[in-house]
Amino acid sequence: MAFSTWLAFFAASWAISFSPGPGAISAMASGLKYGFRHGCWTIIGLQLGILCQLTIVALGLGALLAASELAFSAVKWVGVGYLVYLGVRQFRTDAAPVAVEARPAGGHPIRDQLARGYLVNITNPKGTIFLLAVVPQFLDLGRPLAIQYVIIGATLCFTDLVAMSCYTSLASRILRMLRQPRHVRWLNRGFGALFILAGTVLATLSHKE
Repeated sequence: MAFSTWLAFFAASWAISFSPGPGAISAMASGLKYGFRHGCWTIIGLQLGILCQLTIVALGLGALLAASELAFSAVKWVGVGYLVYLGVRQFRTDAAPVAVEARPAGGHPIRDQLARGYLVNITNPKGTIFLLAVVPQFLDLGRPLAIQYVIIGATLCFTDLVAMSCYTSLASRILRMLRQPRHVRWLNRGFGALFILAGTVLATLSHKE
């Protein structure tokens, strides 16, 4: 991959990473509940999802989602169900104020956050289709592909880490301003509604879009 090609992909990655979507909503929800430091585990989960999507594309399985209506629909509806589930769960979260940077009672659910971030990205077939459409534009077929996929994955994960960290930090700063349970309650309901809205939008997307 030529340096000029990488620069073009680097620029595109910032736009991809900062574009609002389920990942950004998930990052902000974690920042709201756990604060910035502990909320970062969701961000790591999101990156694992991106890397898995890129691996699927690199192995050519992304072409199956692009070609098969059934495969696309199956993954899409799993994603819809998961986003709606997250929305309902967030909507019903306890309204008690949360201490920023404090561990939740019973220990910090690192595994749950990793799984949550991973599932949010991996169950979005549009992410895989998008990578399948975009990534080949930056590949030099005359050079080894493996190292190019590594460079692309590292670049995309870097920009997404920065973007999701910004979203998480923003939410954690909002958390510091919350003083009454009703404020927390309505903010939780707001994030819950956003998750459900993201699921609804995903449900309306067609295979050909």
